[in-house]
Amino acid sequence: MATAPKKNNKNMAKTTATKQVKADKYHGLDTKTLVGIYRTMYLSRKVDDKEIQLKGQNKVFFQISGAGHEAVLTAAALAMKPGYDWFFPYYRDRALMLGLGMTALEMLYSAVGAEPDPNSHARQMPSHWGHKALNVPSQSSCTGSQALHAVGAAEATFRASLAKDLQDKVTGFKGDEIVYMSVGDGTTSEGEWWEALNSACNMKLPVIFVVEDNGYAISTPVEVNTAGGSISELVTGFPNLHIQKIDGTNPLESYAAFKKAVEFCRERKGAAFIHAKVIRPYSHSLSDDEKLYRPQEELEKDAAIDPIKTYAEFLMTEKIASSEDLEALRKEVDAEVNEAADIALLTPQPAPESALRNIFSPDIDPTDRNIFDTEDGAELSGNAGTMVDLINRCLHEEMERDSSIVVFGEDVADCSREEYLEQVKGKGGVFKVTANLQRKFGSARVFNSPLAEANIIGRAIGLSLRGLKPVVEIQFFDYIFPAMHQIRNELAPMRWRSDGESKSPMVMRVPVGGYLKGGAVYHSQSGTTLFAHTPGLMIAYPSNALDANGLLRTAIRCDDPVMFLEHKHLYRQVYNKSQYPSSEFLIPFGKGRKVREGSDVTIVTYGALVQRSFEACKRLEKEGITVDLIDLRTLVPYDWEIIAESVKKTSRVIVAHEDPISYGYGAEIAARISDELFEYLDAPVRRVGATDTFVAYAPQVEDFILPQTEDVEKAVQELMKY
Repeated sequence: MATAPKKNNKNMAKTTATKQVKADKYHGLDTKTLVGIYRTMYLSRKVDDKEIQLKGQNKVFFQISGAGHEAVLTAAALAMKPGYDWFFPYYRDRALMLGLGMTALEMLYSAVGAEPDPNSHARQMPSHWGHKALNVPSQSSCTGSQALHAVGAAEATFRASLAKDLQDKVTGFKGDEIVYMSVGDGTTSEGEWWEALNSACNMKLPVIFVVEDNGYAISTPVEVNTAGGSISELVTGFPNLHIQKIDGTNPLESYAAFKKAVEFCRERKGAAFIHAKVIRPYSHSLSDDEKLYRPQEELEKDAAIDPIKTYAEFLMTEKIASSEDLEALRKEVDAEVNEAADIALLTPQPAPESALRNIFSPDIDPTDRNIFDTEDGAELSGNAGTMVDLINRCLHEEMERDSSIVVFGEDVADCSREEYLEQVKGKGGVFKVTANLQRKFGSARVFNSPLAEANIIGRAIGLSLRGLKPVVEIQFFDYIFPAMHQIRNELAPMRWRSDGESKSPMVMRVPVGGYLKGGAVYHSQSGTTLFAHTPGLMIAYPSNALDANGLLRTAIRCDDPVMFLEHKHLYRQVYNKSQYPSSEFLIPFGKGRKVREGSDVTIVTYGALVQRSFEACKRLEKEGITVDLIDLRTLVPYDWEIIAESVKKTSRVIVAHEDPISYGYGAEIAARISDELFEYLDAPVRRVGATDTFVAYAPQVEDFILPQTEDVEKAVQELMKY
């Protein structure tokens, strides 16, 4: 609701008429609310102005305004329910946040980088909204990214409506809550925004997509960004979409539009789309100068329809408030903002060491061996199964244990057309890893996604923000890169950038690697280094069936995002089969496995190189060379203790991995050994890896590119010469 003057303030604005406006006039808004709209709009503008002033005094370090957007945003807040509905706003949505209940002081805490900043505790730029009490998850700078999160948040309600056992798992489930998502006109060029719109319409999700069209994406005009210059005309072909194009400088017209959109979504008729034409009276940000690309005439036209000016005139013309009333209100707001700024400037900023807070969950530590280590003495039973079998078994058991788990991705369901399930065997993933999950747990919890990797991860973020536990599949590692933006800029930083106010725990299952004839460039790649360098993301990489079962169970029970890499070559190997452990079989992260004991050389490896290194060890033993072979099992975090203990014993080290050798994961291990264990070394740390190329199609060329048993054997032999 729009902020109204405080009742106990002697200087509060009073209306000229004591009688209330008739309920059927002005879309049912009474006098107090109509004046309250102006107060929220004016407050938004004054916070902008104060931040600009402080930036000029070098007391804040960045500023981006919501000027010109105030009317439509105040209307949006008035039409929706703070703390009930969910909000994914962008950086111009200051008036929305004020209307929902955020205070000027909270905003100025953010501007000056003070510790109490509710958005991020001074970790993000100002106007990067986040407010847990108002159901506003942490928002980033990346325009359009939040569109998929909004869809996922709405999808959580949708899935809970299909499966009652999900309802007590979804945070804030009411059954009729809706989701607000806003962008600027420039963002509608982003592919992820279109992916979000497609999914929302396809599932009839209660999302209100708001495009605040001020005519410019920084300096690029709308006709350059958008074919035909009107985004609302381009989206007319989407089904189940309520579309309205409005004058976003008119708060009453905007309120009427939002009332219709809210009603449409609450009744579960589909998604809504509001295209609001607004103005931008200030430059894009203080790093921009709009006079470089906008003529004075255009700026004057915008000034003439500035909602702060025109709505005040409306209130006076309609005799809802007098000029004196409004002047008193403005003085009250000015004083409020000035006082807030004074307080914010005196409030302490975060301590430098606070930077290390909330990289990972402070509550659940998957490296805790007292909780997550049940592998010693584990009882195994049944016939030996492959890695595929034991992963599938783990997924069944964990979904049975925890009803918050949802599984989705490309082709992971048995059959999307449920009416065929009794007639067909079912897909269950390209590699059959998710076979029969849909049959057992239903289509509300196991379902196929569009062929769009960013869509998978972005929606999963939204689902996890609402309390569900997505376990998603990226069909091939080679195709993960459309989702890299969501993983690197949204998923991994979520907990840290909000300082623990938002979190997105999930598991990303990713088939990876080569050694399969015919895979070539787009079905046989590795690239662990690209993700191991990402703070806030854990990586598990099992080399055998039993480890895959225990590590996946830990990953699912983890409270952080985990990339779970499954080597395709290892899926059905006979040598790595295992009987089935119990449903409480857990392997902690950061605990390596000693595959083979030796005293001459240490080999540190993981994935498919474990078996190849093992075969090399057997050959070397015939030469009298014994190898301490370590399987890391998890790459982030990794077991430094097992490495250090082995290096102190052997004094010679090889790090072997499937990635290209240059700039690879092995370089980090080698560097740390050199830094911390130099005095124990009798020889340089050696690396064995792939050539600095992609993987080829022809088998003999692939064999040349990827490290083989012979390469490991040769590296050990050369190292022993020192």
